[in-house]
This record gives sequence, structure tokens and C-alpha cells, in this order.
Amino acid sequence: MNLMANQKELDLLSAGKTIWNTWRREHAEIQALEPDLHEADLHGADLQGFDLLHADLTGANLRGADLRGADLREADLRNADLRRANLSDANLLKAHLRYADLRGSNLSRSILREADLSKADLRGADLDGAILGKANFDGANLSKGEINGADLKEVLQ
Repeated sequence: MNLMANQKELDLLSAGKTIWNTWRREHAEIQALEPDLHEADLHGADLQGFDLLHADLTGANLRGADLRGADLREADLRNADLRRANLSDANLLKAHLRYADLRGSNLSRSILREADLSKADLRGADLDGAILGKANFDGANLSKGEINGADLKEVLQ
């Protein structure tokens, strides 16, 4: 078991969206490998529009990161620090956000369909216009959150 994120993948990520997304496309045969970015320190990072499909971001520090429009489908964000992160318009379909700290984050218009947000801290999070169908919010803290216009159909509690 690796004790830290894969350095090659961190270097590609820090090279920018074009290089990262091109690398992901050119290595489509290894998409299932799940980029190993667990426990990476990415606070304040500009990850807008990045392809992070299936990424392992468990325990990652993404505090204040710009993840607008990022593809985080089926990403593992358990125990990640996403405080004040901008996840507006991000695709978090089937993402694993159990115990994630999303306090004050912007999830407006994001897709959280079938995401696991159990035990997540969403205090003060903006979920305006988010698609939440079949998401699991069991034990999540949604106090002072903004959910106007959120699609709450089929939300699992």
C-alpha cells in the first residue's frame, strides 16, 4: 500500500489541465487504474475542468481548490478536506464523499447523483441547483446549507 500520492501523477497534475487531460485521454486503456492522489496537498489548486474520473483522493487536502466543471465521477474523496472548495458544475456522479469536509463549499449545479455523502460535513455548503437524486446523506450535517433549486428527487437518507 502506498503511503503517499503517486509523484508522477502529481507532477502531471501540476503541469496543467491540458497536459493532464491529454495524458488521461492518451492512456485510456489504463483509465481503470484510478490516479493515485490520496492524501495529496492540493489546497488552493486550480483544477477547473480536470479529468479526475475514478481518482483516489482519499484524505486529500483540497481546501479552497477550484474544481469547477471537473469530472470527478466515481472519485474517492472519503475524508478529503474540501472546505471552501469551488465544485460548481462538477460531475460527482457516484463519488465517494463519506466523512468529507465540505463546509462552505460551492456545489451549485453539481451532479451528485448516487454519490455517498454519508457522515459528510456540509455546513454552509451551497447546493443550489445541484442534482442530488439517489445520493446518500445518512448522518450528513447540512445545517445552514443552501439547497434552493436543488433536485432532491429520490434522495436517500
